Amino acid sequence: MALRQIFFILFLFSGIIFSFSCRTRNNEYVTIALSEKFGSLDTLTATGSDAAAERVRNLMFNSLVKKNEKFEYVGELAKEIKTSGDGNIITFILQDNVKFHNGKDFTSADVKYTFDELFKSNSYKSNAFFETVDDKKTPHIISIDIPDPKTVNFILSRYSLKNQLLSNLVAIPIIPEGTISQQSSQPVGSGSFKFVNFDQSQNIVELEANADYWEGTPKVQKIRVKTVTDANSLQAELQSGGVDIAPLPTNLSPDTLKSLDQNPNLKVVQFNGSNIQYLQFNTQSTTLNNVKIRQAIGYAIDREKIINELLFGQAVIAHSMLPIESWAYNAGTKYDFNPAKAKELIQEAGYKNEPIKYKFSAGNNAVSQYAQVIQSALRDVGLNVQIETLEPGTLRQQLALGQYQMNTGIWVGGNQDPIFLRDLFATSKIPGEKGGCCNRSRYSNSEFDKIVDEAINATDREKAKGLYFKAQEIVSNNVPMLPLWYPANMVVANERIGNIKIGASGDWSFVKDITIENK
Repeated sequence: MALRQIFFILFLFSGIIFSFSCRTRNNEYVTIALSEKFGSLDTLTATGSDAAAERVRNLMFNSLVKKNEKFEYVGELAKEIKTSGDGNIITFILQDNVKFHNGKDFTSADVKYTFDELFKSNSYKSNAFFETVDDKKTPHIISIDIPDPKTVNFILSRYSLKNQLLSNLVAIPIIPEGTISQQSSQPVGSGSFKFVNFDQSQNIVELEANADYWEGTPKVQKIRVKTVTDANSLQAELQSGGVDIAPLPTNLSPDTLKSLDQNPNLKVVQFNGSNIQYLQFNTQSTTLNNVKIRQAIGYAIDREKIINELLFGQAVIAHSMLPIESWAYNAGTKYDFNPAKAKELIQEAGYKNEPIKYKFSAGNNAVSQYAQVIQSALRDVGLNVQIETLEPGTLRQQLALGQYQMNTGIWVGGNQDPIFLRDLFATSKIPGEKGGCCNRSRYSNSEFDKIVDEAINATDREKAKGLYFKAQEIVSNNVPMLPLWYPANMVVANERIGNIKIGASGDWSFVKDITIENK
């Protein structure tokens, strides 16, 4: 065969390969990595919380209510929210032209069906709509009325429950009538992507774009959500192209993320986050029951240095347990790095070198690194801080029982609502008290209790905002917890993935807007 003919055949063959490659790329899955495994696709009737499953839920379902960029509650499937004069009835006017994945038109009957099934299930989400009064479980919602296909009325047991209702509605996926039995295996929602397949053994979910999505068809046609829990495996998958995008890769350390950003085929994108890393103090324990010691700890830690040198800039200093973006945010007292002020407060407190035990979970290298830096900083100002690492289960038990002095941890998601301030710091929330759960600082302040209750029950937003401001000023001055920083929302992606814009809440709603760029 002549050389010219060979070259001609190779040219044709390469053209076929190039054409096939383009067709494959245009129709291929965009593979998204999850850092944690999830148990079920049914997040409505699940018996326990599952953050990973909630990420996937966000792709397939809508709720009546969502949070905006200020973490205010606004309509999603509800286009309008009205409150009756006495505050006992919350009315939702529903969006037009919404269809479920099975072709059914969305109506008020679907909303009522969803909540009927939710309350029948006695799931962990349903428990949020009840409270215990005098040892009796009492519902927040007396009834749900649907006077017409576009109107839903929630009748509440008292007017002050509106804010809690809206907060709880965000997590409830609205499903079409008659589909509860299939939601765990063939989920049907109204979201931007439709369910295709779930390989439970591999923890892989395949989805396709919902062409009839009421907010517009997604930019990519197929999505594969793949669980990759091991950090080394995730790095390899990103570098080989087995994973296209890894939003909030909690299993990758800051230095690993910086290293991946040097790869010409990858990009690491950083956005402000709302989760909060903190130091927690047992305010009833020896030494730390003195507010001046707690204040001194705040002034002794150079958080900016830790963020720049250990976290490679992948965080923002925090002054409140609420996110900066929150409508209710108030920095209160700021504990800027001031070791001289710390030493002065320690001397005023009459500190006599008593040991302070600093407990945290074993196994996280990044936490261990910054904890040692914090220990060193506190020793530099004269505090005898001793580190003790424990298994996570043991540590949780000791925190609940108050068997600790100082601890470090992170709150994920819960701090987006200012009601969280009551959960963290109200006297009634001290573990062991009736209804107590989250006030592991064992902090008690009657003025704070009164103000935060007034804020939660306020029907006027501006009044509530002023009260939440005062509540934050009280706790920032008393320091039952020291906010450290807000970890950034990091995203690692293949260079060809475009239009990545993740909000401070870190939810996956941005996925419907990502694009594939042929490079």
